[in-house]
Order: sequence, then C-alpha cells, then structure tokens
Amino acid sequence: MSKQIQINRVGDSDVLEIVDVDVPAPSANEVQIAFQVLGLNRAEIMYRRGRYIYAPQFPSKLGYEGAGVVRAVGASVQGIQVGDAVSVIPSFLLTQYGTYAEVANLPAHAVVKHPKNLSFEEAAASWMAFITVYGAFVELYQVKAGDFVVLGAATSSVGLAAIQFAKMLGARTIALTRSHAKGDILVEKGADFVLATQEDDLSARLKEITNGRGVNLVFDPVGGKGVATLIKTMAPRASYHIYGALSHEDISIPIKDMLFRGFTLQTATAIGEITTNPKRLEKAKAYVYEALASHKLRPEIDRVFDFKDIAKAHDYMEQGTQIGKVLVRI
Repeated sequence: MSKQIQINRVGDSDVLEIVDVDVPAPSANEVQIAFQVLGLNRAEIMYRRGRYIYAPQFPSKLGYEGAGVVRAVGASVQGIQVGDAVSVIPSFLLTQYGTYAEVANLPAHAVVKHPKNLSFEEAAASWMAFITVYGAFVELYQVKAGDFVVLGAATSSVGLAAIQFAKMLGARTIALTRSHAKGDILVEKGADFVLATQEDDLSARLKEITNGRGVNLVFDPVGGKGVATLIKTMAPRASYHIYGALSHEDISIPIKDMLFRGFTLQTATAIGEITTNPKRLEKAKAYVYEALASHKLRPEIDRVFDFKDIAKAHDYMEQGTQIGKVLVRI
C-alpha cells in the first residue's frame, strides 16, 4: 500500500485527501518511484480549483514534479534501473499520472536521472522551472548577450530560474514584482533591475533602462491588462512570451504597436511543446542536466512542508509570498 493525495471534487485545499492505494507493477513503459520529495506548482492549485486547461476526472491524482528512488521498471524501459536516483519532468496529464504519493508509476519519458550534485530537494525543484525557461530562452527566442529581458512574477520559482538563465546567457534582467518590498531580494538573486508593477511608471522606466532601444523579450506568466503597456516598450523583432494567466483577465493587444515593431507574441506553453516532442525533450533534458551538473543553474527553494501538511502547503502557495520553490517531503 502507498499513501496518495487525491481530490474527489474541486475547491479549497480541504478537498485534498490522503488515501491508501495499491500500486500495481509498472507497465511496459513506466517507472515506479518511491518519492522522497515533491515539487508543487501553481498549475496543481488551478487544477484543484477546476480552473486548469483541462478538468479533473474523479478521483483524481495530482502532482507534476518529484524526486526519489526507482523501485521497479517496466519491460521496455531503457537507461533507468532499480535503485537509481531520479526526478520527474512534467510530461503527462494529471488525469493519468501524479506525483503526490509515497510510491507511484510514471511514464518513462518523464523520468530523468538527475546530476549527483543535486539533493532530492533540489532535483524536485528543477525541471518544471528550468525547462519552461529553456523553451522560451533557447528554442523560441534564442536570448543572446546584451538582450534586455523582462521577467513577470519574478519571485516565483520560474522567475528566479529565468534570472539565472538570463545571466548565464549574458542578458540583462528586469524583474517585475507587485511592490518594491521584494526588490532587495531579487537584486540578491541576480536581477539587474527591479520594477514594481503597482508603483513604477513601467513605460518610462523601461525606456530609461534600455536607453530607448526597447525590451527584447518579455517572459510573462501574468497576462491581463499589463500586456499592452509592456508591448509598447518592446524593440523591433522582439518576442513576448506568455506562459500563464495569473491575472485571470483577457489581454489587450495594441495591434498598431505590434505592426510597427514587427515582433512575436507567443502564447503557447514552451514546456508543453517540448515535453510532447521526444527529440526536443531529450535535447532539453541534456541542456538543463549539463547546466545543473556544472553549477551554472541552481534551483531556489523557499520552504519544505511535510506530506501530511499538503493542504497547508497549497494554502501557502496561494498566498503568493514565496520566493522560490515550495516542496513537500515524504
């Protein structure tokens, strides 16, 4: 038997239930993992609330990320053996798989042996964030030295990962946060500039920071009304990458500004495109693995909860005060 977290209806964190389940032997293309640490994502909160891109099928599993030790492998699995320390890349539907469990079977393509220099906590905090950034910064836009990159929701785990990625590629980062209360922390994490969306004149400050050249890439999980303002600050042939919709408001697009500058508005999720394409996924795994192994990238961890406190962990994430990844230890 294994303890697993499920939901049987959508709602607040009190719908999260810890139940005992029998875990079958892994099928031909599955890996069975005894988890030590789980990584939480805002997507799971949206799923729990019934606001995700697809609806739960009850009883529903949850969880996109985690790290642990392999207990068994399916007949067709190659490159992974019993006893390997592994972590999970979000590359499946929550209606089929989930990591919120002591033991669970996952599709083999979503399981990766992480670098030995990473702890289980660090491994569980790495893949969603860094592959999301990799997709936008390397595949879709190809960030280069000297570029100005604007990062929305910069204190999130993906935002902090993006600061590291941009610095690694030689770009200059402009971190956005709601107020300057977290400004010093973002500078400590490597941001070149910090702007407060509720306090600063973004248009004026971005023009000043870029010396009138404009922003080369906006990497934004928020969307909403602020998109129009940022579009007007962008350089010719720039790219605006929206990978979330935290504001829950439709975006407003100043089409004349887009036509004048000739830039790209990318609304697809890079991680979704990459993880559904085997060749692109393997390339992303190798890129991020090397950067983690060489200490060029390192995940930022905010807080670790106990498995029994999963509801408290979700509540904490929904407050939006974390700086980095929220984890759950089994």
